[in-house]
Amino acid sequence: MTGMTPDLAAKTERLTALIESYGSVIVAYSGGIDSSLVAYVAAERLGARALAVTSGSASLKRSDLALAETLAGRWGLRHRVIVTDELDKADYRANPVNRCFHCKTSLYDALAVIAREEGIEHVLNGTNLDDLGDHRPGLVAAEEHGVKSPLVEAGFTKADIRALAHALGLENAAKPQSACLSSRFPYGTAIDPEKLARVEAAEAVLESLGFSQFRVRHHEDIARLELLPEDLPRALAAREELYRRVKACGYRFVALDLAGFRSGSLNEGVVTLVNRVG
Repeated sequence: MTGMTPDLAAKTERLTALIESYGSVIVAYSGGIDSSLVAYVAAERLGARALAVTSGSASLKRSDLALAETLAGRWGLRHRVIVTDELDKADYRANPVNRCFHCKTSLYDALAVIAREEGIEHVLNGTNLDDLGDHRPGLVAAEEHGVKSPLVEAGFTKADIRALAHALGLENAAKPQSACLSSRFPYGTAIDPEKLARVEAAEAVLESLGFSQFRVRHHEDIARLELLPEDLPRALAAREELYRRVKACGYRFVALDLAGFRSGSLNEGVVTLVNRVG
């Protein structure tokens, strides 16, 4: 592979050695670049002993599910789509600050069953070093289930992941960061499939208008749009269409957040609070 720094080459060597050492793996694969890299390297190194599994529950955008399936086919991954049961759990639907714990518990419980049935030794995720400082209850679920994070063990940051993905020619190397649709709801706001579909439809409007990095934050009858700061003038120029089409998704009001896009903006204050309580 060309265009790799010595540091990235060393990390890549550690990553491949780690994955080879696992013997057989299931990769929790969402179609995002982090889990995609793990799934791709696992398939390359372990062949049929690597299985990529995607949860196609309502909290995953249909476009992301379609991308995961398309890329798995192109890359020759062994791939399976399941539907996990998080939306059947009252603890998840209530959307507490540890909502992600309940979601990942559902996922890892399901993957553990598949691993037992198929004699697969380890479950892997796409967690990287940059994930460790945010409010991430899902990491607790991963630890409880013995899930391995090879990108962390090999020292990969998000920038490293994108650089290696580019070097490997992965089509989603530049895919904007994403998160499950439930992350669009303030903690304490109940989640159900209808609300998830409303957010997904509103975000599809933004994508159709050419915006690439965004979130629609759901505040009951208000849709708060987070766009990149450089995209705010374009949004204002398209104000009437933006308002009309997002409102048609089921909102009474459409607001533009002047602070712009921030990944995990609904976690603001939560990390401090959790650390203080802990």
